[in-house]
Amino acid sequence: MQSPQGNVQKLLGDFWASGLDEAAVEQDGSKPIAPLLARIDAIKKAKDVPASIAALHQVGIPVAFNFGPDVDLKALDRHIGYFMQGGMGLPDPAFYTRTDADTVALMGRYRGYVKQILALTGTAADKLDADAASVLQIETALANSAKSLDGINNPFNNYAPIATKDLTKQYKNLQLADFLKAQGVQDDLVSMADPAMFKQLDGMITSIKPDQWKAYLRWRVGDAMAPYLSKSFRDAEFQFRGRLLRGEGLPEPRWQEVLDAINVAAGPMLGREYVARYLGADTRRQAAVIVDQIREAQIAAIQDRGWGNEQVVAEAKAKLDAMKIEVGAPRRDLDYSVQPMGRGSFGGNMLIASTWRHREEMKRIGKGNADRRWDVLPQQPALAYDIAQNRLIVTAAVLQAPVFSAGAEPAAQYGAFGALAAHEITRAIDAKGALVDAQGQLRSWWSPAEKTGWTLLTNKVAAQYGAYPYPGVPNAKVNGQLTAEENLADLAGVELAWRAFTTAQPAATAASKQAFFNAWAGLWAQQLSPNEAVQRATADVRAPGPWRTNGPLSNLPAFGEAFGCKVGQPMQRTEAEQIKLWR
Repeated sequence: MQSPQGNVQKLLGDFWASGLDEAAVEQDGSKPIAPLLARIDAIKKAKDVPASIAALHQVGIPVAFNFGPDVDLKALDRHIGYFMQGGMGLPDPAFYTRTDADTVALMGRYRGYVKQILALTGTAADKLDADAASVLQIETALANSAKSLDGINNPFNNYAPIATKDLTKQYKNLQLADFLKAQGVQDDLVSMADPAMFKQLDGMITSIKPDQWKAYLRWRVGDAMAPYLSKSFRDAEFQFRGRLLRGEGLPEPRWQEVLDAINVAAGPMLGREYVARYLGADTRRQAAVIVDQIREAQIAAIQDRGWGNEQVVAEAKAKLDAMKIEVGAPRRDLDYSVQPMGRGSFGGNMLIASTWRHREEMKRIGKGNADRRWDVLPQQPALAYDIAQNRLIVTAAVLQAPVFSAGAEPAAQYGAFGALAAHEITRAIDAKGALVDAQGQLRSWWSPAEKTGWTLLTNKVAAQYGAYPYPGVPNAKVNGQLTAEENLADLAGVELAWRAFTTAQPAATAASKQAFFNAWAGLWAQQLSPNEAVQRATADVRAPGPWRTNGPLSNLPAFGEAFGCKVGQPMQRTEAEQIKLWR
């Protein structure tokens, strides 16, 4: 039975209530995963294993490997399915292969956690040691053939398209044709960047005994579902993953755990209700008007600055004209038909929602489906440029103070929201944006002159920010090179937002001009603990709050005029010191 889309609010209400009713969750125990465990227990022969792997992927529990949609790097208007390494319970394959004392100790704790979860799923006490050994054997084999995390974080390393019909012939034991059919994928192309790993996995289907596979699959189900089951599951999961791996002192409050779970399993569904309830038509309209004005300011700045040769300017204008602006929620809605949820079983509701989300994710695979949804949820505050789809994403949740206040004076809206929107719009034509043209093809459309000019500009902003002291870290400076890309976008954002503001409000008062800059400053209040400050000083690609505020403004003569700063003072650089992008 399918529930109509109009019942999404009720579904979410039942989902929420089932998670907060801890007595019901405790009474439920491990019942929500009983059907999955029964399917696993039905495995008799090696040929039964791939069907169970496919079934667990269907409910959002990836085992043995990962499979999901991502952009086809040779055709950015489509997504294809990516077969990638996965199936391990630890976050880094290196844990399984290192022999230092700390890693050996961690693996000992991990083995104990595996046994805990297996026991909770019903494994007999006299089988725990052997089944835990089987789990470690399979995961270690997967780790031995896996790439390092650095290797898989580069999308180009993961892109190796292959015709689906060829793939299914090469890995017969894994039954990949049946796997794709079970996921609802009918595309003619997939990506498999590591065929050697999948060849090994194909062999493991027959070389590893069915009972060993059953132990591994039971473990993966229990571990994946542990946060949503009874307290014994949750405590075991938190002690290992929360306390040991993530360094958390205490579990989050129950309401936060439930909200996080709903976002994981049914985030787009929750986003639909969030937009309907909290994003008014007037707010959406005002935000869209400002974004369009920012885009026009960027186009005008390209012409005024004399940036680029004729072909480069034409390509930049074409790309900006073609940019899609999506405010509030994705333009293309999802199919919200889903099995009804009740108030009794939180774990059962998680599986229903996870199955729904996996189904909708699989629908992204295929020609023309790449823009089905965003990679951020409407209820998460975000402004982002999607380079593959050439679109600016403005979530519903970002349209609130301090970024956007519907009743605020226009100056504040331009100084905060407008500057952040401009920060992202300029990404379409910066050094990375120049790798994708207006037609969505991967090609570098800058000439050598633009590339040289950008390098000089990057070095100049790196030197300027590299002279700033890092707040809270004695004797440390901001890492100018690491933060240069974001600093350039901040400066461009304020420049373009100011241009759009003064064009829209040519008679702006002195107070309004100050309000513009105050709104920008209001975005970056920041107080860090000493440990966090030290960590960010070496790893954060963004400058600390004080310099995100003052860095761009010190380069703008308009700021000095608005507040009466004299040239040469800390907040009004000399002409020679100023960095200019689009003014």
